[in-house]
Amino acid sequence: MIEHINIEQYQPNDLIQARRLFHGRGHAYPGLEHVCVDWLPPVALITLYKEESSEWLEHQASQLLTILPECKSVKVQFRCREKAPYQLLAGADICDIIADEHGLKYQIQLGQAQNNGIFLDMRNGRQWVLENSDNKSVLNLFAYTCAFSVAAIAGNANKVVNVDISKSPLAKGRDNHRLNKHDLSRVKFEGVDIFKSYSRLKKHGPYDLLIADPPSFQKGSVDIKRDYPKIIRRLPQLMNNNGLVMLCLNSPDLNEQFIFDMVDTECPSCEFIERITPPKVYQEAMPGKGLKVLVFKFQSQ
Repeated sequence: MIEHINIEQYQPNDLIQARRLFHGRGHAYPGLEHVCVDWLPPVALITLYKEESSEWLEHQASQLLTILPECKSVKVQFRCREKAPYQLLAGADICDIIADEHGLKYQIQLGQAQNNGIFLDMRNGRQWVLENSDNKSVLNLFAYTCAFSVAAIAGNANKVVNVDISKSPLAKGRDNHRLNKHDLSRVKFEGVDIFKSYSRLKKHGPYDLLIADPPSFQKGSVDIKRDYPKIIRRLPQLMNNNGLVMLCLNSPDLNEQFIFDMVDTECPSCEFIERITPPKVYQEAMPGKGLKVLVFKFQSQ
């Protein structure tokens, strides 16, 4: 695995920031489909979706310490085990990290939950939001820890409304804004079920930018095929004319045509503007399996 990580391609400042270093899940590296490596300075994190021997892990940890001079800890997360536990492989046992991305700071916690607080494949998406939020009112659906909101406020958004059914991640999102010394009077947090709270969302609108990054499936709350169209058909009630709509899709079983068909059926007044691709490290052997992000412009009839 280590031979596929080319550290020399990065400038020194690149390695100050959190990023994925190896993406086996894209099936571009035969035999390593179950392995990913993230650099969360000063921690290198190996993620396994299938068991590996302790000897293999120890070798990878040793190599990561060698190629990453600033590395102080190597950990593994076993996504192949119940509750996705973490294990320290080498160095210090570091659990709380302040990650840097595009000059913004995000809290990362290793060991408290399956997800650590930020999805690195959306790095380019957050950069786009940073560059396209000036003077806008933003609605951030499925906000999680509000990383898009942090980028929007840093990009001089007038207001961001973060919506997530789980209030705990929203509390961490509030902490992320505080970490970046943002004016919280411009940020709202709504711990509600999106599909049962459109009146609440409409109250804060209309919006100039809507971001929807739903989970593919969440038992009891989200089924992407069933529920995503419900959001799109509400766009005329939520958006300002010429507002931008950023639609994200993480399901490996659905390609971007699902988004185009959904928009064409539920809100044909949306015009496709651009596609935001993940960082190059997220190489996919079969196009369409990885993260899809499409941007549309809403035009009222």
